[in-house]
Amino acid sequence: MQFNEELTLVRDTEATIIPAGEIKVLSSGTRAVISQALGGTVTIRTDSGLYRLSSRDWDALGAEAQAQLDASVEAEQSADSDVPFSEELVWDAMRGCFDPEIPVNIVDLGLIYDLQLSQPDAEGQHQVEVKMTLTAQGCGMGPVIAEDAKKNIEALTGVSKAQVDIVWDPPWTPHMISEAGRQKLGLE
Repeated sequence: MQFNEELTLVRDTEATIIPAGEIKVLSSGTRAVISQALGGTVTIRTDSGLYRLSSRDWDALGAEAQAQLDASVEAEQSADSDVPFSEELVWDAMRGCFDPEIPVNIVDLGLIYDLQLSQPDAEGQHQVEVKMTLTAQGCGMGPVIAEDAKKNIEALTGVSKAQVDIVWDPPWTPHMISEAGRQKLGLE
C-alpha cells in the first residue's frame, strides 16, 4: 500500500477519531493520507486529525486503494487458514491487532497480560479469555482494540467464544515492549 500519497474520499464515510474512539462522518472530498495499514485496519491522516477506517469503508478511499488493502488482508488470511488450533495460533491472531497510532502489534507492545484457553468441549471448541491493557488509561480506542482482538480470536477454527478484558494492573510501561517491537520502533 502506498503511504504518503494523498487520496480524496470518494463518499461520506464513518471513521473513528483517534485517540478519542468516537465516530465521526468524514465528508466526500476530504483529503487523506494512509499513515498505517496493518492487521486489517487503516489509519488515515486528514487536516482535522487521525481516523481509523473499518474495512467496510475502504471503498471511500477509491477503488485502487481498496483493491490494494483487500489484497493485503487476503494474503494474511490465506497464510493461516489450514493451521491446527493451538495457543500459539491465538497469540498469532492477536499479533494481527495494532494500536492505530503505533505500527507495532498489541502482543509486541506488551499489552497482553494473560491468555487462558478452556479445555475443548464435545465439539473440540475452546473458549479463550484474555486480559490486556493499553498504553494510556484515557485512550478511547481501548474498546476498539479489544474488539479487534476478540474478532481475530473468534475467527479461528477451534474457538467458540473469546472474551477480552481491559485491565490496569500492572500499569503498562515502555519496558514491556518486546525486542521485536523495540526494533520496529527504533528503540534498540
